[in-house]
Amino acid sequence: MTRALDVTALASDLIRHPSVSPDPGESQIALGETLSAMGFEVFHLPFGEGAERTPNLFARRGAGGPHLCFAGHTDVVPPGQQGWQHGPFAGSVEKGVLYGRGACDMKGGIASFVAAVSSFLANTPEPQGSISLLITGDEEGPARFGTVKVLEWMKDHDQIPDFCVVGEPTNPTVMGEVIKIGRRGSINVRITVKGRQGHVAYPHRADNPVHRLIRILSELTEKPLDQGSEWFEPSSLQVTSMDVGNTATNVIPAEAKAALNIRFNDLHTGASLREWIETVCHRHAPDCQVEASISGESFLTQPGPELNALKASVQDVTGREPRLDTGGGTSDARFIALYCPVAEFGLVGASMHQIDEHVAVSDLDTLKRVYERLLERTVA
Repeated sequence: MTRALDVTALASDLIRHPSVSPDPGESQIALGETLSAMGFEVFHLPFGEGAERTPNLFARRGAGGPHLCFAGHTDVVPPGQQGWQHGPFAGSVEKGVLYGRGACDMKGGIASFVAAVSSFLANTPEPQGSISLLITGDEEGPARFGTVKVLEWMKDHDQIPDFCVVGEPTNPTVMGEVIKIGRRGSINVRITVKGRQGHVAYPHRADNPVHRLIRILSELTEKPLDQGSEWFEPSSLQVTSMDVGNTATNVIPAEAKAALNIRFNDLHTGASLREWIETVCHRHAPDCQVEASISGESFLTQPGPELNALKASVQDVTGREPRLDTGGGTSDARFIALYCPVAEFGLVGASMHQIDEHVAVSDLDTLKRVYERLLERTVA
C-alpha cells in the first residue's frame, strides 16, 4: 500500500535542489524516484541540445480512464539580489511558513500533487482511472523544449489525459479565491522604419523615420482593440520601447525602432493582429520591417463536468466558491489547451519571484486536500 507523504517535507526537498531555468534535472530525478516508489511508470524526456537542453518528466499510474493529469514546472527564476533572510535554496520552515525559491511558484504545487496522490492511493489502492504528472524544466524560460515537446510525445504515445490541472499559483490573497479557466494570448512585435540620415537644418535632404514611426504608433494606440468578451477583459496593446540610438541633437536618424506587446482575448488571433499591424505600418512606411512573435493564443475551458469537479473540490476544502477567471499572464496551460480541457489552481502567489518567496504550511496542506478531493471525484 502506498504511504501518505508529508507535503511540506516534499516541497522543502524540491527547493533544496537548485533549478534556475532551465532546471539542470536533479530535482526531477528526485521527483521521479518518489513517483516510482508510488507505482508510477516514469519517463525522463530531455529535449533540446547544449545550453537549451531541457529536462522533462512524464509519469503515469494506471492505464484506463478517466485520466487526470497534474502539470507543473520544476524550474525557477534566479534568486536575484542579496537580502534573503532565509537561503533561497534552503527550504527552511519558520513559524509555519516555508521559505525558498519556488515555494509558491511552483515546487509547492508539485509537492501538493504528489502528497495528494500518495494520500489518495493510501485510501484507494485500486482507482478505476489513471493519474499522471507532466513536469517541465523550462516554463520560466523560452519554453521551446518543455511542455510543448512533452505533449507531442504524449500524443504519439497515446498519453493525452481527459482533463489537466496546472498547479500555478492562482489565488491573490487566500486559498479558494480563483480558478483560471483560460488565458489571454500574447504577441510581441518589433517595428523598424528606415529613413535617410541628414542635417536637421536641411530636412528636405533627409527622410525622418521617427515621424512615420510616431504616426504608426498613434494609429495603433488611438482606440481600444475591443471591449472584452464573456470571459475575457479587453485586449491591451502596450508600446514597450521606442528608440533611434541617436546621440546627436542635429542629426535626423536613418532608422527608428519600436516594440510592443498585445495581450489579446478570444476576439482575436495572433495572425489577425499581426496582419492588422502590418497593414498600419505599411500604410505609413511601405518599406518598414515588422517582426512578430506569437507567444500563445488565447484559450478558454468552458464549464463542464471536470471543471465543476475542481470547483466543488475547492469549495469542499476551503469553504469558498472560487471565481472562474482568465486574467494574468501566460502559462503552459496555453499549450495543454490544444490537446485537452485544462484549468489552473494552486497556491497564493503574492510572493512569487520575490526575495524571501514563501508559502504558509497550512496552504500547502489545503492545496493537497483540494487535489485529493478532486482525485476522489474523478478517478476513484
